[in-house]
Amino acid sequence: MLESLLNYNVIGIIVAITMLIIASIVDVWKREIHDYFWIGFGVGGFLLIFINSDIIPHLVNIGMALIIAPFVIFIWRLGLFGGADAFALIALAVIAPLTTFSENSVTPFTTLSNAIILFVVPISINVIRNLIATIKHENIFEGFEESQFRKICAMMIGYKAKNPKFCFTIEKTVKGKKKINLKIQHAENQQYCTKPNTWITPGIPYMLLITGGFFIQLVYGDFILDLFVK
Repeated sequence: MLESLLNYNVIGIIVAITMLIIASIVDVWKREIHDYFWIGFGVGGFLLIFINSDIIPHLVNIGMALIIAPFVIFIWRLGLFGGADAFALIALAVIAPLTTFSENSVTPFTTLSNAIILFVVPISINVIRNLIATIKHENIFEGFEESQFRKICAMMIGYKAKNPKFCFTIEKTVKGKKKINLKIQHAENQQYCTKPNTWITPGIPYMLLITGGFFIQLVYGDFILDLFVK
């Protein structure tokens, strides 16, 4: 039984990692992943349970892991991330449910919560980029009439791009004056910005963060949960 379970988990992890790496490459390249990609991997992941004679425990694990499905679909509809990101998390719940090599606990939300922590990386990159521009005496807020707080927020979520690509504008004009738009950008409905020398927020390929979150789950478990448990 133990050997069978290990084989199932190892194969599931290999399939999951393969899926995430391919999806990350496509997401960076095209920023669009077809639904059939997730359906194919999801069905393949489900069929993995039949490599074992004792199917019920694996079905129970999948059922528990799929608790995340309505949650990520809701987040997707709000526009906080794309449909591909939601489907990736659902497919992971089927292919490698509640899987980790560590002794720390994991939940159906572990990959997602770990991915959220990784948001510190793009935020740090934005801050460093803006600080370097400021040190070079570039007037990155030229023409803006904004509070210091809103300028700091803008420096965290974006930067002034000379030739934006796969980015969303956070700049607007109100009564002839430039303003920072801090409203949440809908991940699928918002058009990419093409206007040069504009303040933008990068359209981050969230698939990279999900992939990173899954790797953290494998080697460490649930980072946020571990902070509270300890």
